[in-house]
Amino acid sequence: MKQFAMLLFFATLSMLAGAQTGVQMVPPAAQQGTLDAERARISAERARLEADFLAEDAACYKKFAVNSCLGDVNSRRREAMADLRRQEISLNDEERRIRGAEQIRKTEEKSSPERQQEAADRRAKAMEDYQSRLDREQKKRDERATAQSSEKANSEASAERLKGNQGKTQARTDKQAAAAEEAKKFNVRQKEAQERRAQYESDRLKRVKPPAKSLPLPE
Repeated sequence: MKQFAMLLFFATLSMLAGAQTGVQMVPPAAQQGTLDAERARISAERARLEADFLAEDAACYKKFAVNSCLGDVNSRRREAMADLRRQEISLNDEERRIRGAEQIRKTEEKSSPERQQEAADRRAKAMEDYQSRLDREQKKRDERATAQSSEKANSEASAERLKGNQGKTQARTDKQAAAAEEAKKFNVRQKEAQERRAQYESDRLKRVKPPAKSLPLPE
């Protein structure tokens, strides 16, 4: 879009120079050729972006947060396509302006020098306003790009924090599970030790001989 704005700027200078010095203006056919080339560029850019976004969609299905990833890609897709559409609208406006300017030029050829100067001033004012509008659109696009970049960075940082928290949660869960398993093993060992002591005591009592019977008393 910046390249297109520069072309329009140079065309404007040529038109102003033609109005002031009598030099022939940029032919409408040449201006139309520039517009057609810009349309071809926009079409190619749209195809390239769509291919890139389709590749990003495919990559999203390999990530953990699929829906969030797809939502981000779709948001950027809409923004990019809307920007290309705005460029096409600007081209259409410029085409209408060129046709109108050509019609005015033809009419001015039959007009007085005073009217020709007034018409040239109107064209200069119209091109100045048009260039200002292009500059404002470019500034808005730059601001949106900056905001999107910041939003993406924040989203990635948030994803990293979420991933870190999930890792900590999993570590705590694993630690608790390991502690529970150790407690279970300890209880089993305690029970086995108690059973062995009980068995040992039982065997010991069995090995002890019973006391001898006392002799009968003499009569």
